[in-house]
Amino acid sequence: MTYSANWNYPTNVKVGAGRINELSDLCKGLGMQAPLMITDPGLAALPMLKKIVDDVNASGLRCGFFSGIQANPTGENVQAGVAFYQEYKHDGVIAFGGGSALDAAKAVALMVGQTKPIWDFEDVGDNWTHVNVEAMAPVVAVPTTAGTGSEVGRASVITDAEKHLKKIIFHPNMLPTEVILDPELTVGLPSMITAATGMDALSHNLEALCSPFYHPMGEGIAVEGIRLVQEFLPRAVADGSDIEARTQMLVCSSMGATAFQKGLGGMHALAHPLGALFNAHHGTLNAILMPYVLKANRSEIEQRIDRLTRYMGLSETGFDGFMNWVLEMRKQLKIPHSLAEINIDTDQAETVGKMAVEDPSAGGNPISFSAEQYQQIFIDAVNGNL
Repeated sequence: MTYSANWNYPTNVKVGAGRINELSDLCKGLGMQAPLMITDPGLAALPMLKKIVDDVNASGLRCGFFSGIQANPTGENVQAGVAFYQEYKHDGVIAFGGGSALDAAKAVALMVGQTKPIWDFEDVGDNWTHVNVEAMAPVVAVPTTAGTGSEVGRASVITDAEKHLKKIIFHPNMLPTEVILDPELTVGLPSMITAATGMDALSHNLEALCSPFYHPMGEGIAVEGIRLVQEFLPRAVADGSDIEARTQMLVCSSMGATAFQKGLGGMHALAHPLGALFNAHHGTLNAILMPYVLKANRSEIEQRIDRLTRYMGLSETGFDGFMNWVLEMRKQLKIPHSLAEINIDTDQAETVGKMAVEDPSAGGNPISFSAEQYQQIFIDAVNGNL
């Protein structure tokens, strides 16, 4: 089954195969004459990207591209993008790629009109109110992976390389004005990246569901997002050309980022410091950490998880049934069982615990874990002790 739709929640979203052909018109609709496409080095080298840039230029726009982005984008990456934007007199941003590229591009679009350093806009207190909103650049976002949902997010995760910290940069207007979810752009994604990013989408929906805050709309979105992962992620990994599965994974990725306005939790509170310290893939970290954090949260989430398993139609309901489904899904997708398998050891366990308890995502966890408790969850995840 194929899908084509236009949505205006949480922003303007164009869904369907071939919708990338509307990119030029969307840029023009936002008043752009010289958009800057911001992507990562791997995508920059692909013929697909050259064709898209050529098509935008053929429409009468002057499209440049910038690809100085790391897997975990840094403040320096954002500064370089801002300098490029200003030097070549661009007037809008096309955020194109996976979560790292989208986050970096959104941060560049924010920072092109600011005089303060990026860290002044960390998601703390009322920092966001100090942004010069009128000077922000408009953004069209085009995800090429189905995981982060950054295309419908109002924040970017940027690494402070000097402090080895991932920080959340936030402003409501960082939400891209236009989004294209075109499954054909994700067809060439390797199965391992498809699996890891898909598990990231699962973690967003799952942590949103388990967050204790009151947000029934977010909770409803999260439940269906989890069901979509259940049905379509194995298909997308098994057959990368399955357009229906690719479409649905893009959709549930956007759903996860919409749902987690309700909150995130311990998976992300640990994944953020581990990404900063070890430069590990964010989706893979969440996928590995998932059962260990679920186990630690069990006493507070059993009722929600039991209700979820009934919606999912699992043959074994309740918390144990869901945990067994998660473990079997990870095994099927060849997700490592322990952090040790991706070369993370316990040498910095105390530091990880302290960083996790201070991470903003910790505030949405069902249980307010101490630094020592996060440290133990981390050690268990390194050693594979469930």
